[in-house]
Amino acid sequence: ISLFQLFHLYNIFFSQDTDVMWLRNPFIRLSKNETEDFQISTDSYLGNPWSEKHPINTGFYFVRSNNKTISLFETWYGQKDKAIGKKEQDVLFNLIKSGIIKDLGLRVRFLNTLYFSGFCQDSKDFREVITVHANCCRSITAKEVDLKAVLRDWKQFRRLEANSTINTRWTMHNQCRQSWGRPLKVKG
Repeated sequence: ISLFQLFHLYNIFFSQDTDVMWLRNPFIRLSKNETEDFQISTDSYLGNPWSEKHPINTGFYFVRSNNKTISLFETWYGQKDKAIGKKEQDVLFNLIKSGIIKDLGLRVRFLNTLYFSGFCQDSKDFREVITVHANCCRSITAKEVDLKAVLRDWKQFRRLEANSTINTRWTMHNQCRQSWGRPLKVKG
């Protein structure tokens, strides 16, 4: 059975990247509003969940199966297969910039990095974060080192008392910063 055959039958929750660490159940923060067709993570959150200006990240998304989203995926994957030197995320970003959301009448929610965090923009609250994506990182080795640091930070946080006032912070993603060969400005 193909992805598109599955997609015709079911809503799809997708996290294709192996560099996304799940800390909590994501369904607690995904919208249950059935008029929303597509919910997607971002590299940095701009404050408006409906703004198409968000730098998207395809490491994590939820799609409701309907004719609009099926058309989106058919277009996206059709162009992805022809796009030389571009990742599927780049192809989708270009489709969004060219107006596919409006053209298909899609309702797309861009997910807040407070909950769906990444190395581009850390969640500011350990009590809220659900996933951490090793985005804005160039090498697998750097991702591995910095994700291990995230796991250490998470385990430390989980050992705290529920009413603790200790201010926890994420370890800097130094290996990922250095993987670019130049200083990388990381928001958060």
